[in-house]
Amino acid sequence: MKKWLSLFVVAFFILVLSACTANKDAGQSTSTEKESGKEETGTTTETLPTEKVLHLNNGNEPTSFDPSVGFDAVSWNALNNIMEGLVRLSKDHLAEPATAEKVDISDDGLTYTFTLREDAKWSNGDPVLASDFVFGWLHMLDPETASPASFLGYFIEGAEAYNNGEGSADAVAIKALEPKVFEVKLNAPTEAFLNIITNPSFFPVNEKVATQNPTWFADANTFVGNGPFKLVDWKHDASFTFEKNENYWDASNVKLDKVEWAMINDSNTEYQMYQTGELDTSGVPSELAESLMDNPELKNEDQAGLYFYRFNVSMEPFTNKKIRQAFAYAVNQQEIVDYVTKVGQKAAEGFVPYGFIGPDGKEFRESAGKLIGFDADKAKALLAEGMAEEGYKKLPEVTLTYSTSDSHKKIAEALQSKFKEVLGVDVSLQNVEASVFAAEQKEFKYQLSRSSFLFDYADPANALESFITGSSMNRTTWSNAEYDKLIKDIKNETDATKRWAMLIQADKLLLDEMPIFPLYYYNQVTLEKPSVSGILRHPVGYMDLKWADIK
Repeated sequence: MKKWLSLFVVAFFILVLSACTANKDAGQSTSTEKESGKEETGTTTETLPTEKVLHLNNGNEPTSFDPSVGFDAVSWNALNNIMEGLVRLSKDHLAEPATAEKVDISDDGLTYTFTLREDAKWSNGDPVLASDFVFGWLHMLDPETASPASFLGYFIEGAEAYNNGEGSADAVAIKALEPKVFEVKLNAPTEAFLNIITNPSFFPVNEKVATQNPTWFADANTFVGNGPFKLVDWKHDASFTFEKNENYWDASNVKLDKVEWAMINDSNTEYQMYQTGELDTSGVPSELAESLMDNPELKNEDQAGLYFYRFNVSMEPFTNKKIRQAFAYAVNQQEIVDYVTKVGQKAAEGFVPYGFIGPDGKEFRESAGKLIGFDADKAKALLAEGMAEEGYKKLPEVTLTYSTSDSHKKIAEALQSKFKEVLGVDVSLQNVEASVFAAEQKEFKYQLSRSSFLFDYADPANALESFITGSSMNRTTWSNAEYDKLIKDIKNETDATKRWAMLIQADKLLLDEMPIFPLYYYNQVTLEKPSVSGILRHPVGYMDLKWADIK
């Protein structure tokens, strides 16, 4: 017997910060209102509806609209609306049928069979086929693609070996059984699998289009998607525009005609544009946070993730564990959220945030306990011990690197001040443009650098697995055999209680070795015009405009 998808949903929780939004005449009816007129009989006047246009701000240029490559918030929020996977997060944050109208799960939980909708089409009118999912998923797993999301596919039989160059594409257990039937086989039963594949990395790719033009995703006039909206204009580093996709299978439920996205990478400018009506939503500048927290237009919504810093453990002085710990204990997380960010986040006490409930009904964070926190005396002692171990008379120069943003700058300056106050260490600050920063951090060019993590699926393992040896998400050069084995065992453990205890153990090991130190857990605060409704910001997921509307 096969089980229905309705028996298999994943819910999620947590607290966060993500905003987005942008352009001119926001919240107002736009220019395509047509003249009303009377029929020749002269008795009835009919006013045609005004075009509904939402103005949002994406902050920065998307990294890529190739769903296998754009593995970040500046790409996800857009991709989630111009493309769609087999399943989609519902208004209740549950994985539900989307491009697939039916999902069958085998009794052993290893085989998933997806039946695609007959009316699922690409924006160019092509039918969405099972082979498009095969093509897209193999593209993600192809070692030459170097997708930062490829590790998410390792639940699939043969996927890790192919991605590591040790296996073939043919051995990856995904196949098109029929033009509209797609089959996936897993290594082990994976409770979160349907939630995992809502990630844009698991979107299909139109095989015919991509084969003819390998850079189909790089420009609006060549982009082909299958989501509620279609990409119709893209002025790189300036703006992009969506229009309702008339070929989308559920187009009748899409209310917006157009979405205009700006790229404003300054929270104060974004807020000013919101005030003047050029944006329909805005983030909250930290210096205005206290005065805006009671604003009736402010939304405070959950999102799973955290803001943290990475050490490069191959660069002195952070080759020494005690010196890494000293810098971490010199940071006052509570001061950061109270006096710098000021939008009500929780100070981080471990890598895994609040909102994950174990089989015992208890919060993960409460069970794991407080693993990091400000302790000036401990920080000073650890620095002295670490310097003695390394034979340092003077600490090697330290440079803290952050990507261009006023909020990142303020946090970096607060850390710089605290390192001087507690440790007596002069830390230099380096500001790097966002796209360059991302590339160079992956190339291990920074000693100490800012970072953030947004959960791809609702399980603590998603965050913790980022730091296994060789992971594209690691970016610290840290490698620990005990930690690697623990994560591997977690993935294969079917006893929920044992698995939870192992997750807690991994969180503790990570914070003891300290290749990173966390600052705060996200809570998402957004200003939104009263004329706007229906924008979904999932706790674990991406902005969804499918049900959005504007008066």
